[in-house]
Amino acid sequence: QVRLVESGGGLVQAGGSLRLSCAVSGRAFDGYFMGWFRQATGKERVFVAHISWSRGIPRYSASVLGRFTCSRDHSENTVYLQMDSLNPEDTAVYYCAAGSSNVVTGTTVDEFDYWGQGTPVTVSS
Repeated sequence: QVRLVESGGGLVQAGGSLRLSCAVSGRAFDGYFMGWFRQATGKERVFVAHISWSRGIPRYSASVLGRFTCSRDHSENTVYLQMDSLNPEDTAVYYCAAGSSNVVTGTTVDEFDYWGQGTPVTVSS
């Protein structure tokens, strides 16, 4: 079992920054992909970014590429999502996810086995 706890969400003005954290605990997860998804009110949960836990190679959705940075810290067992140049369209609940054997592209909800409770991000104009 893997437990994920997100933090760092909040209210920020357009153009501002936030850093989300996802504390990871539980079974060994060297082979895992760690993903960030977001879900705006009334919309589906969508891919934002992911990073391989062991190799640390990130991938981003087109909507956040160049503005968001996904990283992980082995010593802290934590995954981060640095979000810069935020705009109101980034408003959503952000979820951390972990997946292993089911991951192919690492960009769909179904590929991930474990989820955090989510942290809300609101960007005001």
